[in-house]
Amino acid sequence: MSENMGKDEKKVTEGQWTTGLYDCFSEDTSTCCFTWFCPCVAFGRIAEVLDKGETSQGLAGLIVVAMSKIGCGWYYASKYRAKLRNQYSLPEEPCSDGAIHFFCCSCALSQEHRELKYRGLDPSLGWQGNMDKRTPPPVASSMER
Repeated sequence: MSENMGKDEKKVTEGQWTTGLYDCFSEDTSTCCFTWFCPCVAFGRIAEVLDKGETSQGLAGLIVVAMSKIGCGWYYASKYRAKLRNQYSLPEEPCSDGAIHFFCCSCALSQEHRELKYRGLDPSLGWQGNMDKRTPPPVASSMER
């Protein structure tokens, strides 16, 4: 990494994950802890960003909780991992999205959260917050003399 890169920036190579599935503690400890202790909130934030604001983080989190109650939360979350992979042309590794979310959901959420962050989309800001960050505020023109 170059000296001028911030803590949430990392070299991004098209078609490759910026971090590994098990890089939880070596890459971003705060994200790792957040996804382990608040997985529904983490998932909701990821889903809102991937859905470009069409699904609120609260609704997505609630859906994954409800589906988890019947044993299918991993399936719903894996669909968003596939969406992330398709959006950035990432490989399905080390195994299928469903298997990753079934066996290690927190590692998957942590990797997905880091991936969005390193690609310039901070899930904690939500979709609108990320768009506000990217769009410069309008400049008011004054016609007064």
